[in-house]
Amino acid sequence: MTTHYLDITVVPDLEASGPQIIGVLYGNLHEMLVQKRVSNIGVSFPRYNLRPRAIGDVLRVHGRREDLVQLVVQDWLKGVRDHVRMTDVRPVPFGVKHRTVSRKQFKTNAERLRRRRMRRKGETVDQAKQAIPSTVERVPNLPYVHLKSRSTGQNFRLYIRLGPLQDTPREGTFNSYGLDGAATIPWF
Repeated sequence: MTTHYLDITVVPDLEASGPQIIGVLYGNLHEMLVQKRVSNIGVSFPRYNLRPRAIGDVLRVHGRREDLVQLVVQDWLKGVRDHVRMTDVRPVPFGVKHRTVSRKQFKTNAERLRRRRMRRKGETVDQAKQAIPSTVERVPNLPYVHLKSRSTGQNFRLYIRLGPLQDTPREGTFNSYGLDGAATIPWF
């Protein structure tokens, strides 16, 4: 149950933009959650906006008080410590709504999909083009965090989708990005 939270606000400067810093910050949190095998910490982005599309400059971390206190003492802010401001662990305000915060994946690049199909099925370029037309590409309209995969080294966008507001919380476990399509976090 997510009874407490803490906010981490990005403070950009001339060397690093807000989106760059939030990407490194979120990547560090993800890596720490993986290493510690944590599944009871959720995240949200309270300044999330669809128009203009932006993830915002605040990463809100949700959980039980003792889990968040344990998170704070971990050394996962390396590389961004000078570019963020973190609040103390605070109780969630009374009477707030809840919602899911989840990842949405898109088929965004027909060429990449074709190359993958050619490798997996041994098809020619023409066969792959016939199987995967350009019309499969979708232009994502959701805010995202730009991350770098620790395993492959490749850059990617993690698109974030918000579920509808709900009056009551739903318990569950969060993935290593602090996201889930069923478990809710307080939204305020």
